[in-house]
Amino acid sequence: MDKRLTVHKDQTPIYDIVLEKSFDRLAEELEKLHISERKICIVTDSVVAGLYLEQVKTIMELSCRKVVSFVFPAGEENKNLDTVRRLYEFLILEHFDRKDMLAALGGGVVGDLCGYAAATYLRGVSFIQIPTTLLSQVDSSIGGKTGVDFASYKNMVGAFHMPKLVYTNISTLLTLPDEQFSSGMGEIIKHGLIKDAGYYQWIIGHRQEIIERDLNVCLEMVMRSDEIKRAVVEKDPTEQGDRALLNLGHTLGHAIEKHMNFRMYHGHCVGLGFLAAAVISRNRGNLSAEDVEQIGRLLDFFHMPVSVKGIDMEEVLAATKNDKKMDGGRIRFILLREIGNAYIDRDVTPDEMREGLKYIFAGE
Repeated sequence: MDKRLTVHKDQTPIYDIVLEKSFDRLAEELEKLHISERKICIVTDSVVAGLYLEQVKTIMELSCRKVVSFVFPAGEENKNLDTVRRLYEFLILEHFDRKDMLAALGGGVVGDLCGYAAATYLRGVSFIQIPTTLLSQVDSSIGGKTGVDFASYKNMVGAFHMPKLVYTNISTLLTLPDEQFSSGMGEIIKHGLIKDAGYYQWIIGHRQEIIERDLNVCLEMVMRSDEIKRAVVEKDPTEQGDRALLNLGHTLGHAIEKHMNFRMYHGHCVGLGFLAAAVISRNRGNLSAEDVEQIGRLLDFFHMPVSVKGIDMEEVLAATKNDKKMDGGRIRFILLREIGNAYIDRDVTPDEMREGLKYIFAGE
């Protein structure tokens, strides 16, 4: 039996998140969207295309009039307006209209780019998410945040555009490179830290099965993370309040990611960012030294970096001022009152951030 969550807006159901161990029920889910007379364009990257494109295309052809695919080179460096422009041109030449649909098959880069194209092509067409990475299964595929990078600024151009369906095949985790799996764990650990201390302890207790990619344990883990993200998104769909809590680790993490010219994985940068945020929380008397050390040990267990070298601290601090999460010229920094209880703070000083950064720069 599948696992299913429904995302609501103002108590009205708007889309389902379906978790399975295969693509076998994808056609059945698509039929619920009444797309038999529509065209679908599968948007994917060059890596995922070699793994799953033909399988998914064959399944979709059972449910709709025509299936085409747009494949772009894998990598964050291609999540930009040039790729979106090529996708627009492809859709125009294929005569896609407002009743047709896009399908994002891949990780966060694919989902963000496809979603943004769907939000803006003909002022908005439907799309679905088929996330194939751990990071996208628990984070970027849920909540309707779409976007692309502009110059060196991550996700600076975007739109809120909800999918019609999120179909997660957990078995795609078995083909995921180790570094991408550990990157996804950054977002999962973050969910426990911001909202659920019990879940955080569950991750610690099941860490061996998780790292071995036991599909039953991974299914339960992704389900719980999706429940946390769904609850936050439903309460605050356009990030006016509580949804900002999902940005734990992102202020410094994004600055590090940008400073490293996106050579580090997003989840790894987020992990470094929330480790630094934990240090700031410790310095304010909210967390214990053991809390911070335990977070670091958990990151290390999942092969995530706990320190970084070759970065200029002042340049990282300067980069935080370009963060799109600025509010009236002040940074909305996410801190922890305790494990499982995050809050928004607009008064974190540059010196406090320096202390957090010293910890991850020196590996204190």
